[in-house]
Parts: sequence; C-alpha cells; structure tokens
Amino acid sequence: MIEIIPAVMPRDYNDLADKAALFAGVVPLIQLDIMDGKFVPARTWPYNPGDKFFGPIVSQEHGMPCWENVDFEVDLMIENPEIWIEKWISAGMRRIIVHVESMRDFEKIRAAVPSLIELGLAINITTPLPAIEPYLDRIEFVQCMGIARIGFQGEPFDERVLEHVRAIHALRPEMPISIDGAVNFETAKLLVDAGATRLVSGSAILGSGDVQSAIAEMKNLVQ
Repeated sequence: MIEIIPAVMPRDYNDLADKAALFAGVVPLIQLDIMDGKFVPARTWPYNPGDKFFGPIVSQEHGMPCWENVDFEVDLMIENPEIWIEKWISAGMRRIIVHVESMRDFEKIRAAVPSLIELGLAINITTPLPAIEPYLDRIEFVQCMGIARIGFQGEPFDERVLEHVRAIHALRPEMPISIDGAVNFETAKLLVDAGATRLVSGSAILGSGDVQSAIAEMKNLVQ
C-alpha cells in the first residue's frame, strides 16, 4: 500500500501545533521538515532563536502537539545530525531521516537509533547513488529528494529523481522508497510507477484548502 505523508515545515512551535491539528485523526503520520539554516539556507523550529518548547519536549516534560492522535517522522536537513539525533528520538519520533550529504558518522547514527524507530537516508538529486549503497543493508528506507533545491516548498519537480527511484528499487525491491519534494497530483503516479512507496507532500496538500479531500484524492491516484 502507498503511504501519503503530509509534510509540515514549522516556522515556530505555534505553527507546528496548528498544522499538526489539521492532520490529527486524518493520517497516522506526518513529516516534519526541519532545517537549521546551515545545511540549507532556511531555518525552522526548533532552530529559530528563543524557542522555549523543544527542550521540555526532549526532556519529556511535554509531548509533541497532538501526539496522542498522530505520529511524526523528522527529516533532519541539518549539519551534524549526529549531535541532535538522540534529542529527536527523545522527542518521540517514529522515523528519523538523515541526509547522506550532511552526516559524518553513520555508525554513531545507527547506534543511536533503537530498533523500534525506522532510520532512513535521504539523497539529493545531484548525489550519485553509490553514496548510499554501503548503508542500504543497515537502514529501513531511502528518501529521494524530488527537487534540485531542497529546503523550500513549492519547488519544481526534477525528473532525475525517477532515475534514482528506479535504480534503488532494482537494488532493493522490498525496501520502502519515500519521495519528498514536488509530490503533487501530477507527479504522484509517475513516482509510484517508478517504484516509490511513500509520497511526502507539503504544498499540494496544505494549499488545497481541504487537506482531507486532497489526501484522499492523492491516494486514489496511486492505489
């Protein structure tokens, strides 16, 4: 079955809470697109100055917004993810995504992620596939970026991602392949036909005006 995963790029905690509420009870899981202003130019919660919410979530004094009704996966578009990964695990993430271009120590990352949490590696369109091949036996899924300029919603679809998807699917037919970036009603079926099993969509769903109907429409396109 193909998963449709709404993507949220939270400006701050309140923005995260508002958007999580849109999806609580509608989908089982949403993706948080998290940026530190270093690996990519944009910056999101909790890496904006003055945030007072992430610390208590990490220490488990408080939970993530709507945590009782929706799970989270986090796409860590940050430098030195090894330093932060345990905090995100403590925050209650169900899946952790690290970009192969930003990680320095895969062994440290793998050791930090317990078996109950899925670990995925993301790969940019311009990164040759051999960059992730050594890790395929030790991760649960791959995330292919569908846009050339990551860290921004609404970017145009880059058809080169289809080559990545086909090649990974040929190498590991049973491995889940997630796509993030430019996943919409025009590209969804192309991606699934190439071998994708998880579609992460931000602008197409949030900009629809009716997130529940948009998710249902995308599901119908690819089932």
